[in-house]
Amino acid sequence: MDLRKLKTLIDLVSESNISELEITEADGKVRIVKADPHAAVMAAPVAYHPAPMAAAPAPSAAAPAVAAEPAPVVVPGHIVKSPMVGTFYGAASPGAKPFVSVGSTVKEGEPICIIEAMKIMNEIEADKSGTVTKILCENGQAVEFGQPLFIIE
Repeated sequence: MDLRKLKTLIDLVSESNISELEITEADGKVRIVKADPHAAVMAAPVAYHPAPMAAAPAPSAAAPAVAAEPAPVVVPGHIVKSPMVGTFYGAASPGAKPFVSVGSTVKEGEPICIIEAMKIMNEIEADKSGTVTKILCENGQAVEFGQPLFIIE
């Protein structure tokens, strides 16, 4: 793959809503992953054990402060999670009415969105009956396996 094509692909990923792109050609494979600017970078403390030396300095009595892990957020209602990796679509086609919106009443088994994976459109069905209280994804957003999509009460 030539550098101009690679640069074009990098620009495409950086200017779009997709978070990663993988292309396989006869001469190789390229995977471009966009860093999430909202992701928190956390470093885990690492224990340092120097090799024994004759004049080794004494270890410091002050241990590095370890941040407590935040308590999990409890969301009222049932969370519908993505069964696959792909692209989230709220409607059957670009100009069509969305399957559901906030306040919509859904029945178990009723389609609520589409996830496109490998050029195949997969209808995702509600796994519980109730009222949609929150839509957690944007149209065209890349989603991961197990990522929350909707909250149904």
